[in-house]
Amino acid sequence: MLYYANNINTIAMSDYKWNYCSLGGVTRVKIASGEDIARLGELDQKKWTVLSCPSKGLEFDAATLQILDSNNDGTIHVGEVTGAATWLTSVIKDKDLILKGADTLPLDQINTDNETGARLLKAARQILANLGLEKEEISLADVADRAAIFAKTRFNGDGVITPATAEEAPLQELIAKIVELEGALTDRSGEPGTDADHIEKFYADCAAYSAWKAAADDSVFPYGDKTADALAACEAVKDKVADFFVRCKLIAFNGDCAGAVDVSTDKIAAISGNNLATEGAEIATYPLARPNAEGLLAYDAVNPSWQAAVAACRALALDVDYPNAKGIDEAQWNAVLATFAAYNAWCGAKAGAEVEPLGLEAVNAILKEDRKGALLDLIASDKALEEEANAIAEVDKLLHLYRWFYQFLCNYVTLTDLYTPGRPRRAMFEVGDLYIDERCCNLCFKVEDMGKQAETASYGGMYLIYCNCVHRTKGTSMTIGAVMTDGKLANLRPGKNAIFYDRAGEIWDATVTKIIENPLSIKQAFWSPYRRFANSITERINKRAAEKEAKVNSNMTESAGKVNVPTNPEDKQAGAAAVNKATSSFDIAKFAGIFAAIGLAVGFIGSALVALFAKWYTPLIVLLIIVICISGPSMFLAWQKLRKRNLGTVLNANGWAVNSSILINILFGKTLTTVAKYPVLKNAQDPFAEKKTPCWKKWLRGILCAILVLGIAFGILYWNGTLKKWGLFGGKTAEEPVAEVVETPGETPADAEVTATAAPEN
Repeated sequence: MLYYANNINTIAMSDYKWNYCSLGGVTRVKIASGEDIARLGELDQKKWTVLSCPSKGLEFDAATLQILDSNNDGTIHVGEVTGAATWLTSVIKDKDLILKGADTLPLDQINTDNETGARLLKAARQILANLGLEKEEISLADVADRAAIFAKTRFNGDGVITPATAEEAPLQELIAKIVELEGALTDRSGEPGTDADHIEKFYADCAAYSAWKAAADDSVFPYGDKTADALAACEAVKDKVADFFVRCKLIAFNGDCAGAVDVSTDKIAAISGNNLATEGAEIATYPLARPNAEGLLAYDAVNPSWQAAVAACRALALDVDYPNAKGIDEAQWNAVLATFAAYNAWCGAKAGAEVEPLGLEAVNAILKEDRKGALLDLIASDKALEEEANAIAEVDKLLHLYRWFYQFLCNYVTLTDLYTPGRPRRAMFEVGDLYIDERCCNLCFKVEDMGKQAETASYGGMYLIYCNCVHRTKGTSMTIGAVMTDGKLANLRPGKNAIFYDRAGEIWDATVTKIIENPLSIKQAFWSPYRRFANSITERINKRAAEKEAKVNSNMTESAGKVNVPTNPEDKQAGAAAVNKATSSFDIAKFAGIFAAIGLAVGFIGSALVALFAKWYTPLIVLLIIVICISGPSMFLAWQKLRKRNLGTVLNANGWAVNSSILINILFGKTLTTVAKYPVLKNAQDPFAEKKTPCWKKWLRGILCAILVLGIAFGILYWNGTLKKWGLFGGKTAEEPVAEVVETPGETPADAEVTATAAPEN
C-alpha cells in the first residue's frame, strides 16, 4: 500500500493550530499530542525539519523503516510519513497512546468503527488463538515469530501448500515429490511447499516426458539398449579417427610427405629414456595409427594410448556393423556415425527432464491417477484465507508503528532526540562514541559516501574527524565521522588510532583518515594566531638550521679534500706564517660599528620604555590594543562560525534532504564532547616528573616578554620618526613657540634680537 501526501491546497487552507518550540536556536513545530500526529498531513512541508531520509543505515528499528518506505525506493518521503500517520491514528482510539511508544497494545484500543480496525482486531485475536494465548492485549513479541503464528494452521492465505496441508498420505507424498523436483517455496509456517504454478509445471513435465519416451521406436535405437553407450564410445574417438583419415589422404596425394604426417622418431627418442608407462599423455598426442595410402585403420596397429577407447568402440558399434573385420576405412566409419542420426534427433527433442528421476513407470502412474485437481483445490482453500492472513501481517505493521512512529517523528519532523538536555535518547543518525586524545566525541555518524562528505561537509563550519573503523572479531569495517567541539588540537592528525563504541557497545578499532578543521572554541581562536606564528618561526628556524648544517657538512667535506699536509720544515713554517696572518687581521673598526649599533638599539629601547611607563595605564592600553589587533579578528571569525555550525550539511551528504538548519551552537556544542579532567596532586611521588614552574614566574616571564616586544616596537617607531610625527619624544606641536633669530646689518649673532613666533601649522 502506497502512502501519499495530502493536496498542497488543502495543506495551505488548514486552520489547525500548531504549537511551536525552540530547538537548537531554531523555531520548530512541536508534536505534543495524538491529534498533532493525525493532522500531520495538514502541516506545511516548508515547516518540516526533514523532507526525506534513507530507510537503511540508521540506528532505528529496521522493520519500521521498511514499513514507512512503502514504495521500497530506499528513501522515506514526507508523503509516506503523513500516510502512515493517517492510517495509524485511524485504527487507534486514544491517539495520545502513540506518544508513549509502548510494546503492548490493548485490544480494546483498536478502533473497530472502520473496516480496517475491525479486520485488525479479528486478526489480532486469531494470532493469540494460534499461539494458544488468552489475553486482552497483543505485543511485538507475539508477532515476532511469523512461523509460530502459522505453524498450527493448515491454510494461511499465502497460496503455498506443504505436505502437512494435505490430510491424505498419497497427496502428501505427491506434494513432497513436486517440492523436490520443481523447487521449494517457503510457506508462512516456515516449511518448504509448492504453489499452483509449480503444480501445473510438474504435470506438464510428466506429460511431456511420457510423450517423448513414447515417440521412440526401434529406428531410434540402432544398437538397442546400448545405443547411448555406443554413441559415447564413438564420440570419444571421433576427432582422432578423423585426424587419421586426413593424414592418409595426404600420403595418397603425395607419398613424399609420409614421414612428415607420421610420428617422428625424434619425439619417441626424446622420451625413450623415461618410464614410458608414465608418458601416456605425451603418447596420446601422436597419430591414432601410422597413416597409409590405402586409408585403412588397422585394429592391431592402434596407438597404445588409444587402444582401450578403440576397443570399446569396436565392441559396441564397429563389430556389430562389420563383424570379423580387421580394420575400417573412412566410408565405413562415416556409415557408423550416420546410424546415430535418428537417436540424436530424438535426444534433442527431450522434454520433461525435471521428472526423469522418477522413471517412466512412475511418471505414467502419476498421470493416470491425475491428482492435480485435488492439489489445486488445496491451493484454492489456502488462498481463500488470504485477506485474513494478510490482516495478521498487518497487525505486525500496526504494532511496529504504535511502538516506533512517534520516536521516528522526533527525528524527522522535529529533532527532539538530538536537542533534549542530557540526551537520554540518541538521534537515529548517531552511531556511537569516539574516544580519542583524552576526550569523547558523542556525536558520531556513519559515512556512506566519503566523496560527498568531502564536497559538502566543510560548509557546516564544524571540526570533523573521519575514521575507518574495523571490528576485529566480526571482520567488518565502516567509516564514521565525529563532530569535535572541545579539547586541544596539537596531537590530532591522520593516521592517529582511537577506539569507537557503537550503540550496541561493540568495540571497533578506529584510525583517523581525514580531518576538516574549523574553530573549536573562542579560547582556542584567541591563541591561534600566536600558535601559527610560533609554528612558522619554528619551521623557519628548523629549515634554516638544516640548510646551514647541510652547507657546513658540504664545505667541510670539500675543504678536507683540498687539505695538503706539509711534510718538510719549510712548508710547516709557511703554513704557520699564513695562520698568524689570518688571525692577526682583526678589523677593530668593524667590531666598533657593531657594538655602536647594539648600544644605539639598547638606547632606543630604553627611551621607548621610559615613554611607555610615563603613565601607569599606558602599557595596559598598548598591550590591550596589540592583543585586540592580533587575536580580535580570529576570535570574531571563530564566534561567527561557532554560532552557525550546521549539521545539516553532513546529513545531506548521507542522503538526507534537510529542510531546516540543524545548528550546533556554542552552548549545545559544549555537551557533545567531554574532555578528561584530572585532580590536582599535591604530594605526587613521581621521580621522573618535570618540575612545574610557579604561576608567578610564568606571569613574570610573560610580562617581561610583552615589555620586550613593546620596547622593540617603540624603538622601530622611534627610529623611523613615526613617534615624532605623533608628537612624542621631541616632536613639535602646533601650539609650541619657535625661537626665530632676527639679525640686523652690522650686528653679530650674539647681539641679534630673538623674537618668538608661533610655528606655522602643518
